[in-house]
Amino acid sequence: MRIDEPIKALLKLDDGVLMRGAFYILLSAAAVFLLIDVRDITAMNAALPGYDPMHGDQPVLPPALTDGVPNAPPVQPASPKETLRQPIRFELTSGGVLLAEGSIDPGAADRFAKEIEARGEYVKTVSLNSPGGSVDDALAMSELIREKKLDTKVASKALCASSCPIVFAGGVGRMAEKDAVIGVHQVFNGGKDRPTAEQAMASAQATTARVARHLDTMGIGAGLWINALETPPDRLYYLTPKEMADFKLTTEPVATAKKKG
Repeated sequence: MRIDEPIKALLKLDDGVLMRGAFYILLSAAAVFLLIDVRDITAMNAALPGYDPMHGDQPVLPPALTDGVPNAPPVQPASPKETLRQPIRFELTSGGVLLAEGSIDPGAADRFAKEIEARGEYVKTVSLNSPGGSVDDALAMSELIREKKLDTKVASKALCASSCPIVFAGGVGRMAEKDAVIGVHQVFNGGKDRPTAEQAMASAQATTARVARHLDTMGIGAGLWINALETPPDRLYYLTPKEMADFKLTTEPVATAKKKG
């Protein structure tokens, strides 16, 4: 066969055949990219360390995205990870301080509301020690704290990460002691069933809007949520005392908060 014969045969193909061939190639490429996107979103949803920290295979503290000690928070929280992974529990301590410790599991807001209803007249401050969890419950807890005009606090070497700062933002007065570990990252509600790419995207956008609106209502600066949005869900942006003050996440200097205990 002469070398130019395949070329002549290709030239004899009509435009319709060529267009169909190009279309099928583009369609195949689009399918591959869609599959990659779905796999990426699914993997991200399954790897949310702050979303369901009660699972034993999920790290309570994701690696740091911020400068400082590599792959670690500024200081290590005092509570063991087993304590932080348990469903959040509430204990009224001296001075009207209600300790809220553990993961914010679905249903935590209802239990918190019952606790406030039962002990509301004695509670003055909610002290948080949590790796985060359910965004819906965190929002509801934060709204109730503001409604009841309570203060919030993160004690020295206590943890408040992922959705926990949403709860912290509800306090009328917001105090972080020296060496309090507070961090943010991207959050969204995943639910029990694995979502499609469209469902995951819609959920992420809706939850982002809800959290942003809530933080604005609570008087928190936009810079806090911008840092959260820029931080993947498998990392944490650990906040410095200056950033907390600049973003209006805290209402008192660290030294003043520490003196109050």
